[in-house]
Amino acid sequence: MSASKRSTIVVLAVMNLGLMFMVAGLLFWRPNAERMVPSAVETQRPAVASKVVEEPDAAQDIPVHVPSAGNLADSETRTIELFRVTSPSVVHITTSKVARDYFSMNVQEIPQGSGTGFVWDKAGHIVTNNHVIQNADVAMVAFDDQTSFPAKLVGVAPDKDLAVLLIDAPPERLRPIPRGVSADLEVGRTALAIGNPFGLDQTLTTGVISALGREIKSDSGVPIKDVIQTDAAINPGNSGGPLLDRSGQLIGVNTAIYSPSGAYAGIGFAIPVDTVRWVVPELIEHGRIIRPGIAITVASDSMSKRFKLPPGVLILDLPERGNAERAGLRPTRRTRFGDIVLGDIIVAVDDMAVASTSDLTLIFENYESGDVVDLTVIRQGTELVLPVELETLD
Repeated sequence: MSASKRSTIVVLAVMNLGLMFMVAGLLFWRPNAERMVPSAVETQRPAVASKVVEEPDAAQDIPVHVPSAGNLADSETRTIELFRVTSPSVVHITTSKVARDYFSMNVQEIPQGSGTGFVWDKAGHIVTNNHVIQNADVAMVAFDDQTSFPAKLVGVAPDKDLAVLLIDAPPERLRPIPRGVSADLEVGRTALAIGNPFGLDQTLTTGVISALGREIKSDSGVPIKDVIQTDAAINPGNSGGPLLDRSGQLIGVNTAIYSPSGAYAGIGFAIPVDTVRWVVPELIEHGRIIRPGIAITVASDSMSKRFKLPPGVLILDLPERGNAERAGLRPTRRTRFGDIVLGDIIVAVDDMAVASTSDLTLIFENYESGDVVDLTVIRQGTELVLPVELETLD
């Protein structure tokens, strides 16, 4: 064999031997290599952890603005100050009725309802609605600091839905609300109500005066005229609370809401402060409204309609030797044969038309006892004018 052939054989043998060692090495090291390479889950975990640590929190990039008194609008500042000053004058009234248990015969108080009121003067008089304390035997008055006092009823005016209570509280605790004027109010002016709707103490709602000169019916059936309409939220429990203007002066007493559901629907009513200013002193002094009028007994409006009488007030009876008799007014009477002779029908007072008993009551509020008015009456189809001196009615 030649030398060149032997060299070729040696080279091929060496290459085959190297290839065999290479294959053996790959086969030997493969399991270890797999053990050293992390799994897919292990590979992702460090990446997620690294991302959480390294990336900044997105919320840290959003600036946090803390409002301060200097950043508030002037209107907000005034509202905050108004509530701060006025809320100590507004009270929460809870009422209950005393009853005796049928089986144990023990006397117990049964909760009846709640409402709102406000301090009227330093003597401890609290003004609220008549319907808040109506039929109640016990009333408690609580201030914004949760101090409470038992209340005594001073007087009521069902025709105006107003009532006055009296509490024995320290003078420094009594802070009357300054009283404004309702005659010069205008639609669109700001109105604020403070009360206890649904028993939630010290709630402030804001709105505007929506309308003026409204009329609502009182518990006695006599209309309350010149009522203020507002869209400041008024709900059950707000009754008896103050309606304020932007300066914090009293302009009305919240009394009713107009809503099919009985909850706030954008229409609330308040008794104007001009009415409250003359009614409350009457209740404090006399326990009721002392009205000027004529001591006569009149037919109800339903009776007049049943007999198809013309609009007006039919006189049924009058006292002997009274102002009405001296003025020549005649009552309804029966003849000796049993026939009914209708009395005078009052149709006007000093040229102000009278169509119902409510009209007559409200017209007399414009006068004082001792004033002389001209009554226009219809007597058996004839119209007469008779001067009558008004007197104080009990």
